[in-house]
Amino acid sequence: MKEKVYITIHDLAKELDLAPSTISRALKDHPSIGAETRQTVKKLAKLRGYRPNIMAVNLRNQRSKTIGVLISWINRPFLSNLISGIEAEARARGYNVIISQTTDNLAIEQDNAKALYDMRICGLITSLSIETLEYQHFEQFYKSGTPVVFVDRVPVDFDGQKVLIDNFRAGYDATAHLIDQGCRRIAHIGGSLNQMLYKERLRGFLQALEDHGLSANPDLILSGKSLSREESLVMATELFKNGHSPDGVFGANDIAAVCAIQIAKKMGRKVPEDVAIIGFNDDPICEIVDPPLSSMYHPAFEMGKISVSRIIDSLNDTRQTEDFSILTTELIPRKSSLRKG
Repeated sequence: MKEKVYITIHDLAKELDLAPSTISRALKDHPSIGAETRQTVKKLAKLRGYRPNIMAVNLRNQRSKTIGVLISWINRPFLSNLISGIEAEARARGYNVIISQTTDNLAIEQDNAKALYDMRICGLITSLSIETLEYQHFEQFYKSGTPVVFVDRVPVDFDGQKVLIDNFRAGYDATAHLIDQGCRRIAHIGGSLNQMLYKERLRGFLQALEDHGLSANPDLILSGKSLSREESLVMATELFKNGHSPDGVFGANDIAAVCAIQIAKKMGRKVPEDVAIIGFNDDPICEIVDPPLSSMYHPAFEMGKISVSRIIDSLNDTRQTEDFSILTTELIPRKSSLRKG
């Protein structure tokens, strides 16, 4: 295969018999270069397909206008909405975005963080992988004065700006809704308790039970890892296969809740008559599944926009301080949990 050749400023300078510095200034419309020369240089650059070397510019300036985004899965609805918010705000503020995926693997997260750092990004927005319990790979950004904003999956004991929701309150509200609909044996399908958001949703679940005079049944509280479809199907099957199956289920994400609907129906249970079910995130699947799934709205787009603002504010202030942005959630009731009119 023929090797691709990139046109450089030196190539243009040689062809026009000009100094490379003259070419560079002409391309930037520097007033020290005559209009005719600027026009000639730009015409040749377009003809030859010249493109500026952004990496080289970043190295010279020690700062780019590119924000790095490090997330677990690009194809998850919550994270794709988060990315949309990040890109919208970054574009409006004159910044570019580069996205890297970890597939919930700590080693990949560490490698990708290093790659983004080497690209001289001006700031990093990250939602941690499910495996991440150590944070040394983010220290390189702090040491270089590059702001970092953690969003949604945030570290418990590591300084930095954080954008998240009140997961305790959201878990409490979801559970209280099921109780209000008459549920008394309520199950919880949760994610890894090593991550604060799942731990807080479980804590809200337990507090709602206690406040309403209900006891938590350990057999009805299951915690997985990433809450993938495969994992959620296994946990949902475990819930409904014994004689103490629940009359209400709170899934810590919508995938878990949809799997609970599928397994409940497979086991001959009616939703919501026999078992009321609510999820979390308000993904598009909520309105496709039968019956439509109640869920807690997770403001991903807004979280993305706020994360970019935090990065740019830090750059303008030339300082990083620990700062929390906590957004509110909203209960979106649908047929899967509504037993009352």
